[in-house]
Amino acid sequence: MFNNIYHGKRVLVTGHTGFKGSWLSLWLQHLGADVCGYALESSASPFSHWDLLKLDMRSEIDDIRNLEKLKKVIAEFQPEIVFHLAAQSLVRRSYADPLETYTTNVIGTLNLFEACRRTDSVRAIVNITSDKCYENQEWHWGYRESDPMGGYDMYSSSKGCSELLTASYRNSYFNPSDFSTKHQTLLASCRAGNVIGGGDWAEDRLVPDLVRAVADGRSVHIRNPNSTRPWQHVLEPLSGNLLVGQKLSEGCVESATGWNFGPAKNRAVTVREVAEQFRRYWRDVELEFTTLNNLPHEANLLQLDCSRANALLGWDAVWDYNVTFDKTISWYRDFYEHKQVNTAADLKTYLDAFNSSCTAEKR
Repeated sequence: MFNNIYHGKRVLVTGHTGFKGSWLSLWLQHLGADVCGYALESSASPFSHWDLLKLDMRSEIDDIRNLEKLKKVIAEFQPEIVFHLAAQSLVRRSYADPLETYTTNVIGTLNLFEACRRTDSVRAIVNITSDKCYENQEWHWGYRESDPMGGYDMYSSSKGCSELLTASYRNSYFNPSDFSTKHQTLLASCRAGNVIGGGDWAEDRLVPDLVRAVADGRSVHIRNPNSTRPWQHVLEPLSGNLLVGQKLSEGCVESATGWNFGPAKNRAVTVREVAEQFRRYWRDVELEFTTLNNLPHEANLLQLDCSRANALLGWDAVWDYNVTFDKTISWYRDFYEHKQVNTAADLKTYLDAFNSSCTAEKR
């Protein structure tokens, strides 16, 4: 995968202590990259996936809003490829603290771009945002990369702003038409739907809430059970992110744009269906479904159109929803019942499935 582009490369991952960032860091090391992480300490509870992995890599613990420290780390490490995941990533938390959300997700992103612009080694930057960056009209079809940015709540609008910032920064400083003459850097953004997988203990997320409820022997309250989300295993969008990073590193100017990564439309399911399937795998959990009118607004229907990534990047999901759910719940069960951390094993299984699908296509 990825044309061996990451082997021996210096790669910076912001947000490496988070759920997606820790999976990405492991994968990059598997690909032979020299990885440096920059992030706050993990706030996950009761466990941190990053701490459980115990990766042997440089880890800088600081705030993405600390521009001077960020510039210092980047100047020292001289990354060639940068993946930006550091963010305030929770919708309901954004209602409680909009200032933190905007300064982290917008100014923090600007800080990273500025530090990279002043570092000659940087060849590729991938800003990983969210499907919530789109102006959500509650459509029954997927949003395309050309649809307007927006967002009802503070988190979603901050991600829309991050996307607008990425586009304007690319036009102003890393314009693809000037690549290899005025600059040597390509900048892209990637949007993904709801991800699940082993090792996520972040607050206010469905699967971590269900897992904590089982561990604590209590029921879990499911809000907005009829909301539909494009659930996918964390490795699926990360494979897309890595593919974009590869294309940028190879100088493919057409890839310096926004990309969607998510499951096919027929794989989008409701919150209720996810919770009830969880109970079929792990019967100890008790579910209480509630639909309250006084809760902060959250999108009910949200899907992505990934046909552009399918056609132009050759990207497609490897695991269907049933395999995704089986791998996720098995990870947690093995962790709680046997103290096993199956992240590396799941990555290997995923890669084996990818290779098998490629072999089948060639026949």
